[in-house]
Amino acid sequence: MYELSAKNDRLNLNKAYSHFWNDSQHFGKPRFKSKKNSRASYSTNNQKGSVRIEDHKVKLPKVGWVKLCQHRPLPENSIIKTVTISKTPSGKYYISMLVEYENQVLPVIPKTFLGLDFAMHGLYVASDEEDAKYPDFLRKAEKRLAKAQRKLSKKQKGSHNREKQRLRVAILHEKVANQRRDFLHKKARYLADRYDAIGIEDISVKAMAKRKKGGKFSFGKSVADNGWNMFTNMLEYKLAWQGKQLIKIDKWYPSSQLCHICGYQNHETKELSVREWNCPKCGSHHNRDKNAAINIREEARRISA
Repeated sequence: MYELSAKNDRLNLNKAYSHFWNDSQHFGKPRFKSKKNSRASYSTNNQKGSVRIEDHKVKLPKVGWVKLCQHRPLPENSIIKTVTISKTPSGKYYISMLVEYENQVLPVIPKTFLGLDFAMHGLYVASDEEDAKYPDFLRKAEKRLAKAQRKLSKKQKGSHNREKQRLRVAILHEKVANQRRDFLHKKARYLADRYDAIGIEDISVKAMAKRKKGGKFSFGKSVADNGWNMFTNMLEYKLAWQGKQLIKIDKWYPSSQLCHICGYQNHETKELSVREWNCPKCGSHHNRDKNAAINIREEARRISA
């Protein structure tokens, strides 16, 4: 198991350096990760059936049979290639499997389009659907988290009581993460099943989360809570599984400035404080986010043509 894990580590290191040398703008230099970090994990390869699933159990090299609560069955005639076993800060163990199987997905000619405009407090505003209305799981759990963190800070380091309190804090954080992940999965699945092509703006969430110079404002907590990047990644692969596509619109496209009725560009709407406006040319009344979502939908339709 140690030899296989070391082999995977070398492959991951080689891959990380390749990304860094080929595209240093998007990939940073590989950094050392301590064994004492909060998420312990290791990977191993399947060699001649050393990893297999039978009767709600999984066999791991040098570990043996371990009880398994399987999320979903593996694809038919699939071959297990690599497994990764990880332990969360709350003490739970998870296993993820990389499998190989034949699956020919035919591309779908898009007929139904949807535009999504990023929303700071609601995840997204959709052109032809109800808004996501993200429930703000982190905000709702802040008081309980703060209380638990205060208790943890008062416990003596290295004591049994501190470890018990650390576990309580980890469970609270894990609950918020699970709620967020479940919500995003369900929203992504719903949209991927209903539309052939979905357009989104190619925005930098990382840049939005940073505090502006002078401390004017920061969207860090709101951006971190709604998980936009996680949602778009889910949406992209769920669409790809069905031969559909996620279309990313250039971040400089003025989606919130254009009137979707007549095409007039209103430069006054550059200010985020302008939430509603009337078109000076055709007189149409617009909600900023809904109008942007419609423009994104039409731009995605143009790109896919």
